Amino acid sequence: MNLKDSYIKFFESKEHKVIPSAPIIPENDPTCLFNTAGMQPLVPYLKGQAHPLGKRLCDVQKCFRTNDLEEVGDTTHHTFFEMLGNWSLGDYFKKESITWSFEFLTKVLNIPVEKLAVTVFAGNELVEKDNESAEIWKSLGISEDRISYLGVDDNWWPNMDMLGPCGPDTEIFYWRSNDPVPVKHDPEDDRWVEIWNNVFMQYMHEENGHFVPLKQKNVDTGMGVERTTAILEDLTDNYESSIWKPVIEKIEELSNLKYEGENKRPMRIIADHIRAIVMISGDEAKIYPSNKDQGYILRRLIRRMIRYAKTLNIDVTSDFDLVLANLIIEDYKKYYPELEQNKEHILDVLTNEKKKFSRTLEKGLREFEKITNNLTDKNLPDEFAFKLYDTYGFPIELTMELASERGLNVNKEGFDELFKKHQEKSRAGMDAKFKGGLASTGEIETKYHTATHLLNAALKQVLGADVHQKGSNITSERMRFDFSCDHKLTPEEKEQVESLVNKWINEDLEVRVETMSKEDALKIGAEAMFIEKYPDVVTVYFIGDVSKELCGGPHVKSTKELGEFKIKKEEASSAGVRRIKAILK
Repeated sequence: MNLKDSYIKFFESKEHKVIPSAPIIPENDPTCLFNTAGMQPLVPYLKGQAHPLGKRLCDVQKCFRTNDLEEVGDTTHHTFFEMLGNWSLGDYFKKESITWSFEFLTKVLNIPVEKLAVTVFAGNELVEKDNESAEIWKSLGISEDRISYLGVDDNWWPNMDMLGPCGPDTEIFYWRSNDPVPVKHDPEDDRWVEIWNNVFMQYMHEENGHFVPLKQKNVDTGMGVERTTAILEDLTDNYESSIWKPVIEKIEELSNLKYEGENKRPMRIIADHIRAIVMISGDEAKIYPSNKDQGYILRRLIRRMIRYAKTLNIDVTSDFDLVLANLIIEDYKKYYPELEQNKEHILDVLTNEKKKFSRTLEKGLREFEKITNNLTDKNLPDEFAFKLYDTYGFPIELTMELASERGLNVNKEGFDELFKKHQEKSRAGMDAKFKGGLASTGEIETKYHTATHLLNAALKQVLGADVHQKGSNITSERMRFDFSCDHKLTPEEKEQVESLVNKWINEDLEVRVETMSKEDALKIGAEAMFIEKYPDVVTVYFIGDVSKELCGGPHVKSTKELGEFKIKKEEASSAGVRRIKAILK
């Protein structure tokens, strides 16, 4: 039995209900492009909304982060990863959470206690030291020498500045080295690797700066599948584990090279990126490569993968990428059936983007010839080397190789400086889009969330029952709604949709919620964008007699609260998908 199956079975034995992974593209969350942690899709329930499956939950969640994209290629970093999580929504707290974590690690996974250490919150002038967690760890056999007391940067979630639910966490570390295990835990020694984090949401950070105890105390835990698998297999390189072995072996076969020496980094990048590409393009949101948001990330991953394939002398005009994609789909479809269902889309995305990138490479080469033919000395300008990277996707190694053939010099330090500035700027921008968390749903966002249900119902009435939601994005300024449609809406159709929504708003329709089986919800005709993501018991929101949808909430109590609905723009989103941008006034 693999790690994922063992984990789920263990927490089922502790009366946890299994919930399916949410899509990798979050619904109605304006703060992030991707689900970056297991807790993100559960925000409404961590805030107090009742979950249809109860107070104890567990899952394997698809996650994606780009803040370490440039680090991918070492032994531990990944863009897509899977997170094991278990939650208590106002049920058990520190004692059970810590005890079960310890039991799973030492009794199910058979990790020796002497290879474990933990950190707990040290306390500060605002919140007391987390002695409770430390005492529980001691009672389980963790010595005082293996407990480190750290500050808010290490053992507080989300951070001391953010308002709302928050609390200390305790992190579990494993000695990932063949060196003798030291008696005392040193948080600065990177041979101690974090494998599990238990967050205890026990405070409300109020606007007056006070931290007061929460009425509903929650537990939110997370364990990375890739890192823990490598640990269990006694490996210091994640990419040598059983998770990555099939795809690495296939890359070796395609390149006719071994996973060794300087080949390791490009092989890791290709393996990581093809898995991430499959997961993003295989999501029900049907993302296409583009120059913004998720599409930009997808494009960047595909082009980066192709560039590194070229360094391994893989024939990039071949179907190497489709061979690797099919391998990933086959490996993960048991857990994520949407990959099999969206296989054609995944392969089309790869094929079409590779063609576009081939043309871009040609343009870059022409640009290189033009610039170098007009140089007055033997030095390639730093700005041009960076332009080749940023605009045409040329890795600096390719630029240096081309320059060397012509007897030209490339200032690698100058390129690195420009690259660093670009990276800092990109990271600052991305950080804003990858926040996620409990502060992301305010009153106005809740109104827009309800308005999407009315818009969906209105589109069905005006355009026909075959119209279905394909995605949405909400901010405090506007809502964006994607839907299946084969034509541009006429002015009359837009007016009809807008009028219908406002009619229902003015009728002051009650918004009510019912819990029922997924099967019953489908029988009564409840709408669901991604039916696979819902558990067997679901919440269905009814808006009068005009709308019934499976949804996690939150919503207003009555449509009258929404104000006036106004469509600002209607445009194409992708093939067969239209997009409406609207506001509430």
